[in-house]
Amino acid sequence: MTPSQENEKENLLLKPRVPVGIVGYGAYIPQYRLPATEIARIWGGSEEGLPVKEKSVPGLDEDTVTMSIEAARNALKRGGIDPQLLRAVWVGSESHPYAVKPSATIVAEAIGASPHIQAADLEFACKAGSEAMVAAMGLIGSGMGEYALAIGADTAQARPGDALEFTAAAGAAAFIIGTADEACAEIISAYSFVTDTPDFWRRAYQHYPEHGQRFTGEPAYFKHVTTAARNLMEASGLGASDFAYAVFHQPNTKFPRRVAKQLGFKDEQIQPGLLSPMIGNTYAGASLIGLTALFDIAKPGDRILMVSYGSGAGSDALDIRVTKQIDLCRDRALKTAEYIARRVEIDYATYARYRGKLALH
Repeated sequence: MTPSQENEKENLLLKPRVPVGIVGYGAYIPQYRLPATEIARIWGGSEEGLPVKEKSVPGLDEDTVTMSIEAARNALKRGGIDPQLLRAVWVGSESHPYAVKPSATIVAEAIGASPHIQAADLEFACKAGSEAMVAAMGLIGSGMGEYALAIGADTAQARPGDALEFTAAAGAAAFIIGTADEACAEIISAYSFVTDTPDFWRRAYQHYPEHGQRFTGEPAYFKHVTTAARNLMEASGLGASDFAYAVFHQPNTKFPRRVAKQLGFKDEQIQPGLLSPMIGNTYAGASLIGLTALFDIAKPGDRILMVSYGSGAGSDALDIRVTKQIDLCRDRALKTAEYIARRVEIDYATYARYRGKLALH
């Protein structure tokens, strides 16, 4: 690139005026697991080449709000801050339990952050959570508040027998954004890339989403994830070798591996954050839960690239550097790997009951 092209790309980076970072983080994954082989057994498909091993399933008393609350409480424990100091609670999801009534107000009330707070629900398919993180960067980076809570959570639905049913899962991740001087990981910059690419959608009053089959890969997922990652790295003067880890949105096991290879990342850089084989696609929580797993093992100085993807379509890429504070906060709450290990296997009939796939009225 010419110097003018480099400057042009650098100007597209989202950099807060006040350095910001992640003060506390937390995840939550339901304990129930539905094996992919069980779905294949019911619908008569092949048990070879399945997109994941199994997926997480919320219980009868779990939804986006309850999972957000659990993840938020873990983030507060790690951050060690009073929830009354939060100035925003933003919940990103495509499965809010109410069509008209915010999830964020319930979460704020449950964690003790209300009433002197800004609250909102965000939507952008699977990148709704990273969208909340970038918004929180702006709020704290402008000096308008001391802390903001950004959450990505979903209890994803899929039509019975559809390909999405193998992967549509549930989980949540929460991040408290504050100033970099007290953060366990500094967010150096972000970059967002968005186009109108209708690869996945759900109209009002429709229960299940529709998708564009192979169209969801190219030009949707791969174009947006690789463009966002490349532009952030080029504008920052970085390459894949400069990062200890990378985590990409993981709708299945193949997509993130392929995009990592295209960008020059090695398998050992992405494997620790690649959780989809064990819990499926947690949608707004997918890349974010992967990020919490990396924080659980990262060392001070490690640099992490996180790239989300949301159908519709767009990607947020974040350049994150772990600080020495990480050792002080990570043992204060349950680790992501512990949530994954805490599993109870269920059959398809139990899954259908838990997810309301049997109409009783």
